[in-house]
Amino acid sequence: MSKKIAIVFGGSRGIGAACVKKLNQDGFDVALTYVSSEPTAVEAAPGTTIKSYKADVCTPSDVAKVFADVASDFGAAPTCVVANAGINVPPGPMAQFDPENFRKLVEVNIVGAFNILAEAARQVADNGTIIATTTSLVRNAVPGVGPYSATKAAVECLVRSMSKELAGRGVRVNAVAPGPVDTDLFRSGKNEEAIKRSAGMSPLGRVGQPEEIAEVVAFLASDKSSWVLGQIIQPNGGMI
Repeated sequence: MSKKIAIVFGGSRGIGAACVKKLNQDGFDVALTYVSSEPTAVEAAPGTTIKSYKADVCTPSDVAKVFADVASDFGAAPTCVVANAGINVPPGPMAQFDPENFRKLVEVNIVGAFNILAEAARQVADNGTIIATTTSLVRNAVPGVGPYSATKAAVECLVRSMSKELAGRGVRVNAVAPGPVDTDLFRSGKNEEAIKRSAGMSPLGRVGQPEEIAEVVAFLASDKSSWVLGQIIQPNGGMI
């Protein structure tokens, strides 16, 4: 593949924005999506392009349009797709968890991810890569976050099946499952005590940075990960 083109769904902030920057530094033309406010333009590396597209991942036609627009604007199919779009809601025990909040999680984190991954399976170039973002909380149970973790566990099931379905085309499908990462989404609703508790989940005594997750995504998007397929990589500072 001579031309490297990446689409980062949910690429306007946090981990997604860090992925956009890192992939672009690695020579990718990058398309990123946002759902409401158009992000500030990012200066692209010399000889490359970064372009943003508005899309609601819960709407299949929106997702399909991004792929069509990228093929038209960049002149080729994407060689890398990052399914990073997702939400969280206030945590709470199952007995008190708001059913409407659970529906929101399912709609964005499962249905939205399904829409991205299904279209990526159809549109990504042969020998390309598909990378989903999940969470280490799938394997490290924490009270109050079961519904959120459950939606990310569903994504991991999709990834593992897809990895076998697309292997014949040379497409590598993997997931990155971070531990706590210092983003606006992570800090929302947390006081400093809660942030310290999250930091204490790692023997390193801190939370991760978006750039540290982007490095793992970039590795999976590169030829250096040519023997990595159907894996859930956990950059989480030893949260095991």
